[in-house]
Amino acid sequence: MLPTEEYFGKLELVYSFFGAMPTGVSVSETGRIFVCFPRWGDDVKFTVAEIVGGQLKPYPNLETNLMNPSNITMSFISVQSVIADGRGTLWVLDTAAPNFSEPIKGGAKLVAVDLKTNTIRKVYTFAENVVLPTTYLNDVRFDFRVGQSGYAYITDSSSRGPGAIIVVNLENGNAFRRLHGANSTSPDPFFLPKVEGKILLNRIPYGTTSPFRLASDGIAISPDGRILFFCPLSSRHLYSISTEALRDIRIPDSNLHDYVRYWGEKGASDGMITDAKGNVYAGDYEHNSIRKILPNGIMATIAHDPRILWPDTFSIGPDQYLYFIVNQLHRQARFHYGKDLRQKPYSLLRIKIDEFPAPTF
Repeated sequence: MLPTEEYFGKLELVYSFFGAMPTGVSVSETGRIFVCFPRWGDDVKFTVAEIVGGQLKPYPNLETNLMNPSNITMSFISVQSVIADGRGTLWVLDTAAPNFSEPIKGGAKLVAVDLKTNTIRKVYTFAENVVLPTTYLNDVRFDFRVGQSGYAYITDSSSRGPGAIIVVNLENGNAFRRLHGANSTSPDPFFLPKVEGKILLNRIPYGTTSPFRLASDGIAISPDGRILFFCPLSSRHLYSISTEALRDIRIPDSNLHDYVRYWGEKGASDGMITDAKGNVYAGDYEHNSIRKILPNGIMATIAHDPRILWPDTFSIGPDQYLYFIVNQLHRQARFHYGKDLRQKPYSLLRIKIDEFPAPTF
């Protein structure tokens, strides 16, 4: 028998999805598990759900998950990320861009849902100079230790426009774009992704191909809230920046790249998360792996497994497990001349890391 590739990391299956393809997961401080399903072409009956008793339940209810054209600010259109903040709120990031369309006017939003009452507490919408016609709101991190009510940091992972970090003052809803079109938030022009041994390209029917190009996507925040880590989806590079510099509008955006730190290659990542000790966890979708980046920059692989077919969003639960969605994103029809190669079920997996999530307050 010939030698074979070594796989490692003790993965546990939490949930199998036999319906629509999930992207996001978040585990609350009480252990509740939430997931989301953007409307990318699958039959999405609800775009946000909670796993309750082994079943998916629309969250906070089915009505909210049904797009209401007469009240789009209070209904979910196409949710990319859900984040439980550790203090009783589930934050829902609605792209309002089904099938990666131009965002529906007034529909792109950040929604705070009270986990005790399971009702919407506040909705933040965005001006047209913040959410552009090319914007795709991807992921968000929070720090409630600055300002009156804290700040949110959102990645714009546009595939056809400038990437950016969107900064939101949660007290007044004032939002602005930072690192707009910067190298650190833009796709690496020399990046050629290879997944399952094959080059990943946009391949539409009749033979037309184009490079896989998505801007800033993965995002994580340090336990003290002072450093924001981020990466373009079409890149293997890791960057960080001072959150104080991001919030300081006296620093021109054209000068903000001077505050960006380059951490080197970590592999091509979708989701990222930090633990309470400042370690950053990042997927490597080219190598079916999960990386751990220590505060000193040392990187290690904590899991390498053939089941990690495109690790998407990460969350750290109060049980000290790292939870992550595996959704075979690279097997979608848009990469294979219109042929959908995904095989159900999609998975929610976890691995014990013996660390708690980074605090937000």
